[in-house]
Amino acid sequence: MHVIVAPSILAADLSCLSEEIARAEEGGCDAFHLDIMDHHFVPNLSFGPAMVKTVRRLTRLPLGVHLMVDNPLDMARAFADAGGDSIIFHVEAVADVSSTLEAISRLGVKTGISLKPDTPVSAVIPYLDAVDILLAMTVFPGFGGQEFIEESYVRIREIANAASHLSSPPHIAVDGGVDFANAPLLVEAGVTYLVAGTSIFRNHEAARNVKRMREAAEKRT
Repeated sequence: MHVIVAPSILAADLSCLSEEIARAEEGGCDAFHLDIMDHHFVPNLSFGPAMVKTVRRLTRLPLGVHLMVDNPLDMARAFADAGGDSIIFHVEAVADVSSTLEAISRLGVKTGISLKPDTPVSAVIPYLDAVDILLAMTVFPGFGGQEFIEESYVRIREIANAASHLSSPPHIAVDGGVDFANAPLLVEAGVTYLVAGTSIFRNHEAARNVKRMREAAEKRT
């Protein structure tokens, strides 16, 4: 099984972004991940569509846009137009998940939903057959570099078990504290999509670290 490795741009050195992206591609990453934060849904402010457009110019790899924002539909089109290939929003941020998924799908991008560590898994199970990506946060969203929440393994197994009964299951992704030690355990639990920031871009060694992440993921696949 091929596990997607998606470096998170939030942890890259933005003063040399083109070099950071090139090094990650040299290491064999599959996609890039962009965390969009509005200082309302989460206590931080990050990128707008202009950053997605910039990254789009620097790579041909898929771009996953993770909207950690209130009212994600207000922003979805701008990020799709900027070059996002998938738009992921939080179940906690919308009143009607199904209609939000339908609206985002009409933009011509892949769809995804995400949940915080303290949101019951039952909140996303009904939508597993309607999304391309299910992103389980393994830290509380808002800041990079946080410690991985160990209880996440149980939640991931529950999601993976529910998805295994579908004819076309979504990618099960994780974001937050992903490193070389927990990557094989995450894959064993059912993860197929690893978002990693600090562990990839640390010390400007993205090429080496993407390879290390790939090797770690393949230990249990």
